[in-house]
Amino acid sequence: MKTLFICFVLLLFGARMASAQAVIDTTQGRYYQPVFANVTVTSGVNFGSAVNSAGATQQLLMDIYQPTGDALARRPVIIFAHQGGFITGSRTDAYMVAVCTRFARLGYVTASIDYRLLDFGTIIGGGFDTVNIAKSAIRGMQDLRAAVRFFRKDAATTNTYRVHPNYITVGGSSAGAFAALEVGYLDKASEVPAYVGIAALGGIEGNSGNPGYSSQPLAVLNLSGATENPSLIEPGNAPLLSVHGTADGTVPYLQGRVGSSLPPKYVYGSGRLHPRAAQVGIRNTLVRLSRAGHIPFESTTAPGLLYADTTFRAIRDFLRPSLAQAGTVLATARASATPAAQAYPVPAEDAVQLTLPKELLLPLQAQLLDAAGRVVRVISPEAHDLSLLRNALKPGVYFLKFPGQPALRLEFK
Repeated sequence: MKTLFICFVLLLFGARMASAQAVIDTTQGRYYQPVFANVTVTSGVNFGSAVNSAGATQQLLMDIYQPTGDALARRPVIIFAHQGGFITGSRTDAYMVAVCTRFARLGYVTASIDYRLLDFGTIIGGGFDTVNIAKSAIRGMQDLRAAVRFFRKDAATTNTYRVHPNYITVGGSSAGAFAALEVGYLDKASEVPAYVGIAALGGIEGNSGNPGYSSQPLAVLNLSGATENPSLIEPGNAPLLSVHGTADGTVPYLQGRVGSSLPPKYVYGSGRLHPRAAQVGIRNTLVRLSRAGHIPFESTTAPGLLYADTTFRAIRDFLRPSLAQAGTVLATARASATPAAQAYPVPAEDAVQLTLPKELLLPLQAQLLDAAGRVVRVISPEAHDLSLLRNALKPGVYFLKFPGQPALRLEFK
């Protein structure tokens, strides 16, 4: 009887712990009010490295902001990328410092990253064209993905920053918003124009660091950004918030060519992305800044500070619903016209039987992720019916990701 009672207590305690870890605690005003008076900044944290447009290896740095005195074990993260048209700007730009500080005072861990820019030597040499700008946008996306993976790796290893791996949001201003949108919604090489040469740049994920972890975000914050095509947003994607001036002459609110200071490229702004998100069932919020120009929230004028307050409140209010539910981002993937793959039994003892849709072209490569987002195995099926052996996998929940398919939830006893 005593043994049964102990087992019951352990099971109850385990269930409560699992429940506590499944969601972020938003009580006592946390993540809504500035419950922390001060913020501690760790500057120049290296989160990876990659070859830049000049052919040199560039160390990638971020500044990490944490609420001073916070003792919580697991906290949500917002990673911001700065503006600058992929040719200028840095992680210490005034707006990046301000927005990271404000959200850290709410209880978030925030980070402002540097990413690879188009080298000025390349520009002077005649490389300031659509192709090189597009390549720089891809590099920015890859670096932002590496920053997401950095925090997931940290959560799974040293736990230096005490973050929750399922609650990592990406956002950016102008060019940084382009990168954030691509992290959230660009996941197939076929979605990248052929002239970019995505394979030579390292593919969608890139080689910027922290391999073996998922780069999927919980949500996307698009501040005056755009994409090449609204169809990048597909069912099952992360929620989207956009803040955009309707009179933006640099990045169009609706659609058109990017601003006159950049090579001509046709893009679709927030006013076109949100109807698409609504059409495919993605939770989304669009904040229209009527008659405002480009990134008005970055201005230090009186109107600019009001725009910054509006943007801050929009982000804060948009993220709270995601914090109050289980962090299922690792199970979220794009839906497709292709029938879904199936797995059985769930849970399994020694092996899971997989049935892949005949429309799925083989061979292909799939990743098996654990609940923390770590890649624990890569498989390359050559048949549509196969067995996934457990081998050394520990008991628990896993997610199997095939290109263009919803993630399969697996479980081993």
